[in-house]
Amino acid sequence: MAILISLFIVGWLAVSLIGTQAYFLGEQTKTIHQRNWNSPEFDRLAKSFTGKDTDYLVRIPAYSLDAYNAQKN
Repeated sequence: MAILISLFIVGWLAVSLIGTQAYFLGEQTKTIHQRNWNSPEFDRLAKSFTGKDTDYLVRIPAYSLDAYNAQKN
């Protein structure tokens, strides 16, 4: 029974670590709202979990061309 419990705990820790890395890697490539563009807290957390800096050449601002601005042109 102890082996089963320890396997469950190790599996849960592995899944949570992989899920956290996947979340931050995904967030580093998503579009981002302008108000969150320079977030040192996000950059620090993302680097600590993934080991990679946020590449702002990959990220694009979200809502930079919204429906209102698109109709004005």
